[in-house]
Amino acid sequence: MEEVKEVKNEESKEEIKDFRCGTVAIIGPPNAGKSTLLNLFLGYKVSIVTPKPQTTRNRIAGILNHDDAQVIFLDTPGIHDAKEILNKFLVETAWQALEGCDLVLLILDSSKYVNNLSRLDKDLEVLKGPILKKKFPFAVVLNKIDLVKAKHDLLPVIDLIRKTFGNDIDVFLISALKGEGTNTLLEYIKKKMPIAPPLYPKDQVSDVPLKFMAAEIIREKLYLFLRQELPYSVAVLIENWEEDSSRNLILINAVILVAKKNHKQIVIGKNGSMLKKIGKEARLELEALLGKKVYLELWVKVKPKWNEDINFISRLNPDYYVI
Repeated sequence: MEEVKEVKNEESKEEIKDFRCGTVAIIGPPNAGKSTLLNLFLGYKVSIVTPKPQTTRNRIAGILNHDDAQVIFLDTPGIHDAKEILNKFLVETAWQALEGCDLVLLILDSSKYVNNLSRLDKDLEVLKGPILKKKFPFAVVLNKIDLVKAKHDLLPVIDLIRKTFGNDIDVFLISALKGEGTNTLLEYIKKKMPIAPPLYPKDQVSDVPLKFMAAEIIREKLYLFLRQELPYSVAVLIENWEEDSSRNLILINAVILVAKKNHKQIVIGKNGSMLKKIGKEARLELEALLGKKVYLELWVKVKPKWNEDINFISRLNPDYYVI
């Protein structure tokens, strides 16, 4: 029996020796498809996705578990030339996520640049400084190639990228929405991870607290249903979370914060119709996520200039919900 036990231990050591684990930061301009790519890799929605720029406001970790690797992806806010306090905070959050990463993926929306190289040059000007200065290990990912009719139009885009970062930079062409080219990219990512044991349990898909995910789901529905009518200065906080095990029910009270009084009525809608619609769609997704019935109560409150209050803005992150 002792001999068999020793053989099993050696096999276990060999598995750990070959296993890879590391962290990948996903960065890029707003609306480049960073969250869409993360969710595709995971096969699970960790980061909300909307057509509105700067939807992602925090560093959100999604954990990919394979038999031979564990990759911790960090989704980040869009990096741009920020002027307002909230946007400056978001950009700083994105840059901080790069520290200590094993690989940085710079995601770019290729469809925006095929006929506008000056726009690419402008976006790269904001991005290249910190990347080149700190010498992060990174690759460039040209996303949304499904929107580019003639693929040879991408050649000048690639040329400018290589001119900016060097001819040896790895460039991938993908469509995160369609899944095109993403398997090749994922294999590349795994090979770039260091040999190390997993940092998280194999059944964990994110380090984000459920309360934060609930707030994000509600914010996503606000963006999706209100689109142009919704001002950017909207935030969601979970004020109360109670689990009733006897009824397999979770009671959630959330507050939607707006910066101006006239924004409040936009969110509520005529006779409360919009708020009810947002609440219903958020509740259905929360029930699917939590595997329980959810009673969701939404309130809309005015908090003037909250998007200029750095102390309040700093609360709008996953750590706020960690007990």
